[in-house]
Formats: sequence, structure tokens, C-alpha cells
Amino acid sequence: MNVRKLVTLVEETRWEGGREVDPVARVAVVAAVIENPWAGQGFVEDLAPGIDAHASDLGKLLAPRVLEALGGQAEAYGKAGIVGLDGEVEHASALIHTLKFGDHFRSAAAATTLLPAVEKRARAGATFDIPLKHVTDATIRSHHQSVEVQVSDAPHAGEILIALAAATRGRPQQRLAPLSSEQ
Repeated sequence: MNVRKLVTLVEETRWEGGREVDPVARVAVVAAVIENPWAGQGFVEDLAPGIDAHASDLGKLLAPRVLEALGGQAEAYGKAGIVGLDGEVEHASALIHTLKFGDHFRSAAAATTLLPAVEKRARAGATFDIPLKHVTDATIRSHHQSVEVQVSDAPHAGEILIALAAATRGRPQQRLAPLSSEQ
């Protein structure tokens, strides 16, 4: 796996809606910008060899880094795969929508739910939102949120940006009733 760069972003929300946020809401994102393993090959029918060669290594690389950057227990998490203009969205999806990738994060975060995701084809510097859901119960509304990410020089046309995100809590000042109240 050829990693051109790693990017770490940490956001702390201390004030929301005219009130202090207590405890502070932290969100961390770690992104790896890698060479697209299918670049220049035209349509590739079987993506499995590339998945086997790269997905697990990406999960192993990113999961501990995002939790370290978070500096606390992850209560919400998500992932992203942004492919450069010479690739297919399926190239990014192939790397992030496999247990070989996601189980590293689930294990490290003591999580049980599926990781919500965004994947798209984009030019370098494109903005994308990573959706986050609760790590053990995707129906907990307070943890449905997203984090906006941009890496100014990635992905290049022949690259893929793979990212993991985690939050220490739900949305600051959330006030929605639980889903069960509408059943």
C-alpha cells in the first residue's frame, strides 16, 4: 500500500446554541491518501485481490490513530472513501465496505453497529461529510451527526482518500425524543 499522506483533524465544540457544552464534544478524523490499486487498469471485474491486499492494512493503520486523536471513548463513528477522478466510486467502496477494514475500528472502539459511510468520486480539495452513528445502537438519535472534511490536495486523480471519524458524544445540546417515543 502506497500512502502519500496521513491527515488528522480534531474538532472541539465548547459552545453551542448560546450555552456551554459540558462535557466538550470532540470529533476526530484520520485520513490516509493512497494510490488507487486499480488505477490505470480500465474496468476491473474482480476487485477481491486489491481488497485483500489493502483493506485490512488500512483499517489497522487508521483505527488506533483516530482513537488516539479523539483522546477519549468513542461513542459515535463513521467512515469515508473518496476516489480521485480517474477511479470509480466502487474502488473506494471496495476498500471500506468490508469487514477486513471495518472490524479493526469496531474492535478498537468496542463497537457493534455497522459503520455509516460516505463514498464518492471527487477532485482534490473537495469537501465531504462523514456521517456518524452510535457505536452500539444506530437508533440513538443524539449521536446522528456528521463531520465536514477537506484535504486540500487530495485525492489526486489516481488516488483514494480513506478516512475514519469518531466522536466522544452525541450532538451538543441535542433535544430530540428517543425513536421509541414515536412507536
